[in-house]
Amino acid sequence: MGRLDAAEADVRIDAAGKLVLPGLIDCHAHGDAAVFDPLVQHAALRQGVTTFVLGQDGLSFAPATSPAAFAYASRYFAAVNGPHPHVDGPVSVAELLAGYDGGTALNTVYLLPHATIRFDVMGPAERAADEDETRAMLRRVETGLAEGAAGLSSGLEYAPGRYADAAELAALCRPLNGLPYVTHMRAYGASASVGMAEVVEIARRSGAAVHVSHLHGPASTLLPLVEDARRRDVDLTFDTYPYLRSSTILAMVTLPPWVPAADPDRAVAMLSSERDRLAEEWAGRDDLWPRITLSHAPGFEWAEGMTLPAAAAEYGATAAEFCRVLLVKTRLQAGCVQARPDEGPAGEESVRAVMRDPGHTGGSDGIYVGGHPHPRGFGAFARYLGRHVRELGDLTWEQAAVHLASHPARRFRLPDRGLVRPGQAADLVVVDPATVADTATYEDPRSLAVGVDDVLVGGVPVLRGGELTGATPGRALRPS
Repeated sequence: MGRLDAAEADVRIDAAGKLVLPGLIDCHAHGDAAVFDPLVQHAALRQGVTTFVLGQDGLSFAPATSPAAFAYASRYFAAVNGPHPHVDGPVSVAELLAGYDGGTALNTVYLLPHATIRFDVMGPAERAADEDETRAMLRRVETGLAEGAAGLSSGLEYAPGRYADAAELAALCRPLNGLPYVTHMRAYGASASVGMAEVVEIARRSGAAVHVSHLHGPASTLLPLVEDARRRDVDLTFDTYPYLRSSTILAMVTLPPWVPAADPDRAVAMLSSERDRLAEEWAGRDDLWPRITLSHAPGFEWAEGMTLPAAAAEYGATAAEFCRVLLVKTRLQAGCVQARPDEGPAGEESVRAVMRDPGHTGGSDGIYVGGHPHPRGFGAFARYLGRHVRELGDLTWEQAAVHLASHPARRFRLPDRGLVRPGQAADLVVVDPATVADTATYEDPRSLAVGVDDVLVGGVPVLRGGELTGATPGRALRPS
């Protein structure tokens, strides 16, 4: 970068009238397996995203030292991460990261998944860890960090992460040494104070920096909580996606806590043996079913993209009974998109207010599994640039580069990424500010974004004229 008047190059890109931005960093992407898929790479690059942060929500493939732990991580989150195309058994962090180097057009950053580590030590135990178990988990955290992980993630609404207490999580955060504790909190929306109180406690007990995943809910609730954490000297950042619907596994949204979701075989058996108890539990949940759209339903592909009541009517059952059948037949591996009940008519105003906070970063929470996923994996970053920068002015173009690239690079200690300046790795994106936009919708969720036609990763063109070049210069980025 600099004055290059006399330089010659094999590739020249005409960027007249366009913006050259640092490659955008998706702080929350479920591309642990999907990043090898050319369609997923295409979807990200067409939005200007050059790096995925993986290992989210406490659930991913490594470190798993036992077949049981690897099977749990693969099965429980099958509707989110999908099967890994190159790994089918116990794997270390070092081995997993080595598989990303040169294997994809995108860079990756990896977080240590708390629940996978917990299952490796404790199995599906529904209790807090004792001292010996905590020490065993701590050894795995220390090893994973030494092998190149960039933080620790938790998913406290998923099993078995939800059985951990603040003492356990704080103990595992102590070796992070400035790297973030990235958390899917125990509660969001109007109840976010519950989740944030635990976040503050973990941060204060461990000294760790904190990054809250997919922070959503009323801005009038969230922003005072963020400010209060900062007043308590908590180093806190967060990511959001610019949509009012969420997406996750159907089991998390629908199953009562007495069903042992971390043990799918036992859970499936209980869904058959405890039908009356389940029916009684679900009797008062008629408000839930219409909010659910099926995104991934193996064996029931005809139902993907349908609301749960519509699919149930097609199947000839009540919504509750069809949900039970679906969970049994898919062995809990069904996924869904859900309209959130607590956003209200001011939902988009809350999204806009939260993204303007200086601690904000972008995260798609992209899930690429299933025939009808949430559109955020194909559109979140283009929606930030097109709608929230160009159309609404929530951020300037300069601020967008900071929120979507520079802040994430600092948070995950990637000093050679996130900026356009001499000495930086050449992750570069050419954006047409007049046309960049998302085209993915809830009805057509896999439609590619427009307005980004040229992208380089590590100085290598990976997108030219809007199409993949076939180059795979992506690296697993280790913090420094």
